[in-house]
Amino acid sequence: MRRLPDGLILLSGAAEVIRNGDVHHPFRQDSNFLYLTGVEEAGAHVLVDPKRRAGILFIARIDANHKVWEGCVPEPSECRKLYGFDRVAYADALLKRLKKLKRGYRKFYANPAARKIYSKTLSFRKKDSDALLDALEELRTVKTAGEFALIKKASAVTAKAHRAVMEAVRPGMREYEVQALFDSECLKAGLRHLAFPSIVAAGSNAAVLHYRRNDALLKAADLLLVDAGSELHGYAADITRTFPIGRRFSALQRDVYSIVLETQKSCIGLLRPGLHSADLHRHSMLKIAEGLKSMGLLKGDAAGLVESEAVRLFYPHGIGHLLGLDVHDGTGGKKRKLQNPFKFQLRFVAKLEAGFVMTIEPGIYFIEALVNDPKLRLKHKGSVRFSKVERLLGFGGVRIEDNLLIRNGPALNLTDLKAVPKEIADIEEIRREALS
Repeated sequence: MRRLPDGLILLSGAAEVIRNGDVHHPFRQDSNFLYLTGVEEAGAHVLVDPKRRAGILFIARIDANHKVWEGCVPEPSECRKLYGFDRVAYADALLKRLKKLKRGYRKFYANPAARKIYSKTLSFRKKDSDALLDALEELRTVKTAGEFALIKKASAVTAKAHRAVMEAVRPGMREYEVQALFDSECLKAGLRHLAFPSIVAAGSNAAVLHYRRNDALLKAADLLLVDAGSELHGYAADITRTFPIGRRFSALQRDVYSIVLETQKSCIGLLRPGLHSADLHRHSMLKIAEGLKSMGLLKGDAAGLVESEAVRLFYPHGIGHLLGLDVHDGTGGKKRKLQNPFKFQLRFVAKLEAGFVMTIEPGIYFIEALVNDPKLRLKHKGSVRFSKVERLLGFGGVRIEDNLLIRNGPALNLTDLKAVPKEIADIEEIRREALS
């Protein structure tokens, strides 16, 4: 209301989405709507009136048929207690109320869902919708204590699910069996939604950053990468662990894993309010470049390997992203946006602030599509020892990811490292016990 005082503000919740026939996808509320209301039911709207400092929640009026097949939803009196609104009405009264309150306002702010529903009866301007979405992104970036508590709990459940996977994996299993184990552990803890489809990538499949087939056979000599997270009232956790399917890391696996781990720990140590996210990513690229040089895969000055982007053949993504009601949360709104100093796209370019929650997730991958790209081979022929790299194309990749709260002083790691460790000795101890 302070940011947009000159217009009524209308947000509609997400609509149910047909999967096929008359079957719906599991309902997930629109993140901005959930942020403002806490309502996880379909068919809801909120009208914000800045002049009167008031918000009105509108809920779906359900009939007897709905009660028979789907059950009841909270009545207005219940919603007032559940969500903290002084006024709750049925959605069929929205238009009449809106037309009455609109008098005296110059603008009308609406989210895309509201524009879609009411475009035939109301007029909207896209730039006003963009202003609303920018204001919401700006607000959502710094987390309140309540939001932080939800992310922390989601992270705790996620860590325990990762630990269950690490203890249960056996050679001969299929990736989807591992996925089923992780997903079921989250559900058993009462978290019905995952933050994103779980990535379970064995061996060479880990070189696909968002691998989703999850059907390959697990082999004792390979690594397994599991990137997965649960969601609590919309708030996401996002943790990645990479570990041996057998009892221990091979010498090569240990070398690659150690570079990624030390890079991640070094980046976590730098996290402070005021740090430029691009500087953090540059630091991670320097650490990866130095590590790959030590393995004899890259040659030349580490800074030059970063500047030429040779290191991006092995580390093609960013160091992390903001975390909240979306697993890849917004980037802070226009007022926080800074110029990207790199030639390549970087998801998050802003200065860190206390209250940000973000992931730190460096990785090293041996990706055939990059290593065998003729243009990239020509560009980096003086920096990359391609003959050595080619022998590693079946390796896959290593990624390690934790969730961090930025605060004054050292960042707080929300990932329970006792539940799901990342040190080589601790992981190997778990795997030895699991296979003994």
